[in-house]
Amino acid sequence: MAKAKEHMNLAFIGHVDHGKSTLVGHVLLQSGAIAEQQLSDGENKFRFVMDKLTEERERGVTIDLAHAKFDTPKYEFTIVDCPGHRDFVKNMITGASQADAAVLVVAIDDGIMPQTKEHAFLARTLGINQLIIAINKMDLVKYDEAKFNALKEEVSALIKTVAYDPSKINFIPISAFEGDNITKPSENTPWYKGPSLVSAFDEFTAPEKPTKLPLRVPIQDVYSITGVGTVPVGRVETGIMKKADNVIFEPAGVSGEVKSIEMHHEMLESAEPGDNVGFNVRGVGKNDIRRGDVAGHTSNAPTVAKEFTAQIVVLQHPGVITVGYTPVFHCHTAQVACTFLELQKKLDPATGQTKEENPDFLKTGDAAFVVVKPTKPMVIEKIKEIPHMGRFAIRDMGQTVAAGMCIDLVPAK
Repeated sequence: MAKAKEHMNLAFIGHVDHGKSTLVGHVLLQSGAIAEQQLSDGENKFRFVMDKLTEERERGVTIDLAHAKFDTPKYEFTIVDCPGHRDFVKNMITGASQADAAVLVVAIDDGIMPQTKEHAFLARTLGINQLIIAINKMDLVKYDEAKFNALKEEVSALIKTVAYDPSKINFIPISAFEGDNITKPSENTPWYKGPSLVSAFDEFTAPEKPTKLPLRVPIQDVYSITGVGTVPVGRVETGIMKKADNVIFEPAGVSGEVKSIEMHHEMLESAEPGDNVGFNVRGVGKNDIRRGDVAGHTSNAPTVAKEFTAQIVVLQHPGVITVGYTPVFHCHTAQVACTFLELQKKLDPATGQTKEENPDFLKTGDAAFVVVKPTKPMVIEKIKEIPHMGRFAIRDMGQTVAAGMCIDLVPAK
């Protein structure tokens, strides 16, 4: 069997009306991921593809993700954003769909909008290090090079404020509607000498598998299988698990020896990051562990936090967030209510600089440092130590109200 292509998660971000849906539709069509007959007629045909997915998602139907996967000569990509602020963030923060790279879409007729800034800051906060800037709707300005260069300068200045280096980033003039510079150079922009959008995807570097970090396997489900016993199932986020390793589940505090590891009905000697595995641990019963627990080696157990300091961005909240607020934090597979103990400082979302010390409240659009306390034991890691285990989404009233990462923590024991 030939080695499968390396996989990358790609987010499309940017202001709401800047053409992300149309662009995603066109990328999927031109890379052969969807057939022309799957599109409805008329000018909204590309948007329709992604909107259909969004609608399925809202109805809670399982999405056939084949729609949102496409191949380039070098990589297999999964698009983690069906446009829309809420979905984008929720998807990006729930562990498995961590985006490795992003396309920031900016429309030439509108220029930089508030959401453009917010998404650039969010991309940085969520750990996306690789970016492409797609300057869209070039057809509306008759493919004018001077207008392209002017907006390129403005966007360069913006992304510098969040520590991206514009000289290492492709700025591509495109028309998502007309299909210019998506898979091949367009004759409408003879002045542009860089790669097409899809060629630029192959210039990304695939993330290294975090095999050298400590083992962390967040548990998704626990099964009882006749003849085997208790089988926790989860995705290896970091590190390597081998047969005969001694592992501990936290916060449950139970441990034992790994007797077997299985993936797609095949027995494995070891499992590495990205593998979704079922494994059996000697002496660990079905009632000892549950979803949200995390397995790690007994020599470097997962960290249970008594309280932690986080950097958060408030995405949408109908009121204000004050000390005492206790929403649900979704972190890896755990869902734990956490209480805000302290609002330390408010940041300027465009630059990350401190704007106000000890604010009384936070509202939509604010970025801040806060201290929170889980209402029951919860595993989380410092973002600098194990980034894959340090991000979370905050949900309340059926929506994602904020997103963030753990900067520091006080261990429970």
